[in-house]
Amino acid sequence: MIYERIKELRKETGLSQEKVAQELSMYVTTYRRYESGERELPMEVAVRIADYYGVSLDYLAGRSNDRTIKE
Repeated sequence: MIYERIKELRKETGLSQEKVAQELSMYVTTYRRYESGERELPMEVAVRIADYYGVSLDYLAGRSNDRTIKE
């Protein structure tokens, strides 16, 4: 589910995989593998991606449909 959400968020914002990878300071091949599920997504990268898109980790992981970050 997390891989689908990452792809969905990127497409919603109209960004390329190259642009997101650049913004997150990672190689585009690494980002592509995260998005396709070929590579396991480390927690620290999941946090960076959630922060980048302004969504909660629960949303990113598919545990909630609420994108709001709760404090």
